[in-house]
Amino acid sequence: MFICILSLPLFHTFISLLTLFLGDVRVRSRAGFETERRGSHPYIDFRIFHSNSEIEVSVSARNVRRLLSFQRYLRSSRFFRGITVPNSSNILDDDYNGQAKCMLEKVGNWNFDIFLFDRLTNGNSLVSLTFHLFNLHGLIEHFQLDTMKLRRFLVMVQEDYHSQNPYHNAVHAADVTQAMHCYLKEPKLSKSLTPWDVLLSLVAAATHDLDHPGVNQPFLIKTNHYLATLYKNTSVLENHHWRSAVGLLRESGLFAHMSLENRQLMESQIGDLILATDISQQNEYLSMFRSHLDRGDLCLENANHRHFILQMALKCADICNPCRTWELSKQWSEKVTEEFFHQGDIEKKYHLGVSPLCDRQTETIANIQIGFMTYLVEPLFGEWARFSNTRLSQTMLGHLGLNKASWKGVQREQSGSGDDVDPAFEEMDSDILPQEPRLS
Repeated sequence: MFICILSLPLFHTFISLLTLFLGDVRVRSRAGFETERRGSHPYIDFRIFHSNSEIEVSVSARNVRRLLSFQRYLRSSRFFRGITVPNSSNILDDDYNGQAKCMLEKVGNWNFDIFLFDRLTNGNSLVSLTFHLFNLHGLIEHFQLDTMKLRRFLVMVQEDYHSQNPYHNAVHAADVTQAMHCYLKEPKLSKSLTPWDVLLSLVAAATHDLDHPGVNQPFLIKTNHYLATLYKNTSVLENHHWRSAVGLLRESGLFAHMSLENRQLMESQIGDLILATDISQQNEYLSMFRSHLDRGDLCLENANHRHFILQMALKCADICNPCRTWELSKQWSEKVTEEFFHQGDIEKKYHLGVSPLCDRQTETIANIQIGFMTYLVEPLFGEWARFSNTRLSQTMLGHLGLNKASWKGVQREQSGSGDDVDPAFEEMDSDILPQEPRLS
């Protein structure tokens, strides 16, 4: 009704202003490849298992609600209501309370409690932490970024994580971003990395699981999800995270002032980092890493070598939960297992065949974690410690050993034996590992 009473010229003016302010939600492919359109989220539509008579909610209505959630944020945010901030370094003052700001002063500490920080920021940990890191690393000034556009981009990223996922949500993305920051501070990296490298690392960390549906790739394949078809059953989720991230970068216009060549390079290299988190490629990356270390030929003055190390750093950040303190690691273990078991419940309900590690009747948190640490985490972090033998590396390996011992204690209490390892991990090799990181 509102549109009907507007004259045609006024209507066009209104749409132009709205597009200028919000950005064109019809993300155009001006460079490289087609992005995933905002709103094309891979929610699993379980109505495919029912008859048409049981369908009650339209997909289009759901997509509209998803887009409107960002508009609701715009209306409620003081930042977007026009409050002027004279200095970008003080932009935090309006949105952070005292405790959150105190935590950010220690954002480089390995015992940083992302759960507490998320509560202190009222569920905005990813936006708050990532904006702070951009400012801390001098990226805003170096790349002449518009702080409004940066904030808007981060809001869209946070919005496109699914808060209903127990594990793969914006808090996980914030945790991975904080871990990546810790690795960027390591002496070998900090003295060699360029602002470009840091920029890529933080964007890739923040978006590495963007729009994650809370189920793994085999589930998408056996339910004939459109993403599995789109990416030909290969790194389905990782490709979607990457393309979704590029879509939001273009929609926000954050780097619109850069040359087309630089934007294309950025999009491609962010993709390289995110695709490296595909756990099915773990053995390949680990073998390359080990070979470089054996030969001692890594040269961080070489851009390609730096990029490879950033890939390994993001892989470490992605599965670093067992290397955190027991209090933090245990929470993450419980959350990821809850997500596994939820998928298993759905697979049972619709007779799809329960995926490995997803049957709550036969699996336990302890068994899953011991297998995960033994076959995936320990080999990766052992090689990372060879590359960067620092206090942080030793701290991570120390926590890993203590946490594994703790889970073995739990396992003994549950089964009366401390030698059991989940056979699902023993049977997994590089060809059959699920393509989505189990603790990504």
